[in-house]
Amino acid sequence: MPKVLVLHGPNLNRLGKREPGVYGRKTLAELNRRLEEMGRAWGLKVETFQSNHEGELIDRIHAADGTFDHLIINPGALTHYSYALRDALASVEVPAIEVHLSNIHNREAFRAHSVTAPAAVGQIAGLGFLSYELALRAVAIRLGLIE
Repeated sequence: MPKVLVLHGPNLNRLGKREPGVYGRKTLAELNRRLEEMGRAWGLKVETFQSNHEGELIDRIHAADGTFDHLIINPGALTHYSYALRDALASVEVPAIEVHLSNIHNREAFRAHSVTAPAAVGQIAGLGFLSYELALRAVAIRLGLIE
């Protein structure tokens, strides 16, 4: 069964409480359950991990090499300045899809630029939880599990 690692960056553990007008009222646990259910329906094993620490995310990316078939990552604020995270994504043979709950291109100017996106095969932003769901669907399609 193909494996997908979903990485949630800084502050995503605060979903449901943090700026609900921007990020919604659903929690990270609800998102993870939804992704695991969708994955099972498509023949994917979904593992999730959240950290507020850049190094822990980098360690998970490194460990994914040879273990996971795809990554889905929401780097949070690290999107805009973490060259270390970008380099980690580029250093592994695991395709990554970058996701964002909010439309990073329609917010503060500093959020519009992603240093991590060039190391990803694609980016989905601005659709709330649907951003993650579409990324997981893209993985299933890329792996030939669904059309």
